[in-house]
Amino acid sequence: MRFDNVRLIPVNGHGPEDVVVDGEGRIYTGVDDGRILRISPDGRRIDVLADTGGRPLGLELYGEDELLICDARAGLLVMPLSGGVPTVLATAALGLDFVFCNNAAVAADGTVYFTDSSRRFGIDKWRDDLIEQTAGGRLVRRGPDGTFDLLADGLQFANGVALAPDESFVAVAETGALRVMRVGLRGEDEGRVEPFAEGLPGFPDNMSTGTDGLIWITQASPRVAALDMVRRLPPALRAGIRALPERLQPAPGREVGVLGVAADGKVVHELRGEIPGFHMLVGVREWQGKLYFGSLEENAIAVSTVPAP
Repeated sequence: MRFDNVRLIPVNGHGPEDVVVDGEGRIYTGVDDGRILRISPDGRRIDVLADTGGRPLGLELYGEDELLICDARAGLLVMPLSGGVPTVLATAALGLDFVFCNNAAVAADGTVYFTDSSRRFGIDKWRDDLIEQTAGGRLVRRGPDGTFDLLADGLQFANGVALAPDESFVAVAETGALRVMRVGLRGEDEGRVEPFAEGLPGFPDNMSTGTDGLIWITQASPRVAALDMVRRLPPALRAGIRALPERLQPAPGREVGVLGVAADGKVVHELRGEIPGFHMLVGVREWQGKLYFGSLEENAIAVSTVPAP
């Protein structure tokens, strides 16, 4: 099914990468100059709540009155929903500094599941990780007491994170492998890492669990044939491609996609196509029958309605 009746809401900044919606329908996002914005439900008012000093990416509600921020440069942060100076929860875990803190999901007890996308390349070099296939991404769990556990390692550009509605597993996107994996969190399934959605036609990015109980998965771009070719080149030639100006490197397409997937892996919704004036759809949030989209490259967020199954 193609996207239909999409409304764009301009924001006073570039690259509103992720979106989260509170109980009053207010929209939160972060832009590439470090600001955290709150947008009224009708899009007419934008408040600046904070400045992380870095590059905010994934956002999640954290308890009743706080916002969790994955900042690609500043680490794992938390701030009041009303605004204020962000507090740093962590800039390293399990003996390694964060290189690319990216996306998260928060459990009912305050446990945070989050990704560090790469051991080599930060956000300014995200294309390089996809070219080199470093398999240096990891999925980390931070308990309410502040302790860390490694849930999955060796991921090809670890990205979006979402919890099953009953919190029996956590799903993590491997952008470089065009798939989503799941990690069991209970009983005999605990610690088991297996595919949840694989062979995707596009690169999965951020994910979230909707009020409808579905896991929503973005696809920022269709598979890029030129990137597949570059990945097969010898290391020296791949390094040469990475050294080229960005305009000469393999580039994402303008078509985007979104999947709504049930906990058993069944695809309930699939949207695909081009959205006029909007591309690089990397954030999604379902809230009360509406879909809110973030973008890595636009100056707006987009809002649509959930289609009938």
